[in-house]
Amino acid sequence: MRYKFFKCLIFSAVLLTVVTAADAQRRGRTTRGNTARPDTTRPQQQNVQQNTNPASVQSYNPYGNVPLEMAPQVGGFNDTIRPSLRNDGATERRMFKDRIPLDYEFLRADDALYTQRVWRDIDIREKINLPFRYQANDDNGDQRFVSILVKAVKEELKKGNAIAFSADDDRFTTFLDSAGFEKAVGGGGECDTNAVYDLNDPTKIVKYVVNCNKLNPDDVIKFRIKEEWVFDREASRMFVRILGIAPLRTIMAQDGITERGVTPLFWIYYPDVRSVLARYEVYNPKNMGMSRMTWEELFEARMFSSYIIKSTLDNPTNKFIRNLINDPILRLLEGDNTKDKIFNYEQNLWQY
Repeated sequence: MRYKFFKCLIFSAVLLTVVTAADAQRRGRTTRGNTARPDTTRPQQQNVQQNTNPASVQSYNPYGNVPLEMAPQVGGFNDTIRPSLRNDGATERRMFKDRIPLDYEFLRADDALYTQRVWRDIDIREKINLPFRYQANDDNGDQRFVSILVKAVKEELKKGNAIAFSADDDRFTTFLDSAGFEKAVGGGGECDTNAVYDLNDPTKIVKYVVNCNKLNPDDVIKFRIKEEWVFDREASRMFVRILGIAPLRTIMAQDGITERGVTPLFWIYYPDVRSVLARYEVYNPKNMGMSRMTWEELFEARMFSSYIIKSTLDNPTNKFIRNLINDPILRLLEGDNTKDKIFNYEQNLWQY
């Protein structure tokens, strides 16, 4: 009996030992299975973020050991306005900043006995047009006419109003947003990379230079005007209404001297900027106080020189004069002929 008791006790101890070992082994497997392994993907993600850092991207050189430099930016429109802290003049001139243009006289379509649409180019290199390129800074910014237009468009874009239109056509069909306008004036981020060769070894590249030049306001030497002449039978007089203004970019040949043509940068509906042009004075070389005028008055008084490049008079193909006549002298004569026909129509209505 005692032998059986000891035998059962030994069997129980052995069984308890086996169960304890099995339980310990099971817990060890669970613990090892739940142990967090080191995340090998996190350092890779950190490396990717470090590689996408703008500083790292800017320091990346695709040309290897050849130096890559950024050239100084040339051109661009200066948007910084530094107003005078005192009255910069002997007389008070704040009244010019508060000018409001007069409203146009209403023209009824039924009273329009005669209408002609005309396109003109203004070359600011002519003596009478030199005020268009007057280089000075005033309390309202740069006084060059193209800078005035660009500044007016940017101010309206900040307010959420778009007044500039695409140069794809002159019918004011597509508004330009901020990105489109910056691209139109040469600020679209287009850059060219040029190689600089060694003077002693023309086959050896010393460095690469990245040129990101913007449009220089002094490079705009022409403006295009779209206008319409209307003879009103009620008033018995000829009216002219400017519809749009477009600065023109000059396309030069490879020699940098010969002009190949011009292309509009953007179009502005003229009635939208009349109030802005009324706040800018026109440079007067005579400095006559009684002759001070604004840009709005200059256009309404027709105090500029231009030549006709296209009209709807005897033009069923709706082409520019340059596409119809090759000789530049004959083009000017044809433009003057169109001008005379419009003038003579009004004169021929009267009998003396």
